[in-house]
Amino acid sequence: MDLSVIIVSYNVKHFLEQCLHSVHKASENIDCEVFVVDNNSADGSCSMIKREFPQVKLIMNHDNRGFSAANNQAIKEATGRFILLLNPDTIVEEDTFKRCISFMDDHPEAGATGVKMIDGRGKLLPESKRALPTPKTAFFKIIGLSYIFPKSKFFNRYYLGHLDSMKTTEADIISGAFMFLRREAVIKTGLLDEDYFMYGEDIDYSYRLLKAGYKNYYYPEIRIIHYKGESTKKEDLNVLINFYNAMIIFVRKHFSNGSMKAFVLLVKGAIFFRAGLSLVRRFCKRVFIPLTDGVLIYFIYRLVTSVWETHKFGAGYNYPGIFTEEIVPVYTLIIIISIALFSDYRIPLKVSGAIKGVGAGTAVILITYALLPLELRFSRAIIIFSGLISLIAVPGLRVLFSMIFPGIILNPFVKGRSTVIVSDQEGYLRVKELISASGSKNTIAGRVSTMEDDLGEDVLGNINQIKEVIRINRISEIIFTTRDLTASQIIESMHTISRSNVVIRISPAGEKLIIGSKYTFPKSIY
Repeated sequence: MDLSVIIVSYNVKHFLEQCLHSVHKASENIDCEVFVVDNNSADGSCSMIKREFPQVKLIMNHDNRGFSAANNQAIKEATGRFILLLNPDTIVEEDTFKRCISFMDDHPEAGATGVKMIDGRGKLLPESKRALPTPKTAFFKIIGLSYIFPKSKFFNRYYLGHLDSMKTTEADIISGAFMFLRREAVIKTGLLDEDYFMYGEDIDYSYRLLKAGYKNYYYPEIRIIHYKGESTKKEDLNVLINFYNAMIIFVRKHFSNGSMKAFVLLVKGAIFFRAGLSLVRRFCKRVFIPLTDGVLIYFIYRLVTSVWETHKFGAGYNYPGIFTEEIVPVYTLIIIISIALFSDYRIPLKVSGAIKGVGAGTAVILITYALLPLELRFSRAIIIFSGLISLIAVPGLRVLFSMIFPGIILNPFVKGRSTVIVSDQEGYLRVKELISASGSKNTIAGRVSTMEDDLGEDVLGNINQIKEVIRINRISEIIFTTRDLTASQIIESMHTISRSNVVIRISPAGEKLIIGSKYTFPKSIY
């Protein structure tokens, strides 16, 4: 057996399916076995594997055992000369396995090889090559200096930013998203350390390979797509804590007590700092819009009250304090609750929810006003005028915020993305139907053909002209179909347009879905 591919999966059914299709193509003419270890997914992943990939050796866990333990289950059964640990949110090129085997055969000193990973927008993922996270190196990573000085050998040694990403080089750490291992090295080094639940196990194992006398290589002539973090979202506080705790485990295990104590203290401080930032960010994200709505509505009521009391009763007259200090805040709260009932302040917010909420809230206030004792009925006109102004001002503020925070509020006046579909005619029509069925506002600019002699009337250009198609037609989104495109063609095209700042999606052949870095369609919004 030449190769054993091991994929640990957790609730990423559609990404896993696409990954397995690419693995199947890459393993043609290779004596290869594929393991999927499922960590108790609840999205139909196991049923999909049994139905679509009966040749896969499926190991079903009844709880989430984590990355290391799940990989170890398959490693114990693997029989290949080489073992590949592969993330489920990846796509490999058709010749990836063949070339990796050849590279490892040419470098008998290599214990592990990693490749050039690009994200869902075609951009290089810096973790494709990393250095050993010594306390100093990790410190610069934690406080963000590696991000500020990406090319510095001193500040960004963590990601080896000073090395050419296009050249094959030795690298201390190989990413667990694609770790191509020599079986002999695994036997000598042992299994993955199960103290690591997720994160850190690849750092630990890479270092253990070095200590066992092997070298690790970064081999950028092979590229894969790694959507990165689909089963564990980075904004999750628990994920951040797991990441930093993994670094603590590594330092405690491999460094001296003096270095370890200082580093553990540093990392714990980073955990509290990042946790605090996460909580503040969540609070602000949840409270900011309702708070601004409330302040705006209260200000409108006070302004209308000031104008109305002067108009109605003359200069110098003021309504009793109970009206401005108690009743107006209650009116404001009623409208905020009404908006919440119509929109739940769920992100991304829609302007229509604010319009319905203000209208309904104003109606509730007018009904309540009619039921109040006479001494608490100060002015129906203030309620009506304030409600009418709020009907314009609150949605208007939402539109303004949508320009500043497009991911939080949807701007109803902004047209959908200008989309181009890279496919043959049949795939093009299928994706158009998917987009149309979603209710998306996307404008389909046309098609990029996969063959130079395909010159249909909807064709803007061929795949070799994709950069020009983007520039001339002002394209903001590209959807590749796998119907007649190889993974190598898609990856090459993504690499070509990685600086174009376009959204990139992939639609697997025969599937009624479109996959991207941030989501899988269909969802509530396209």
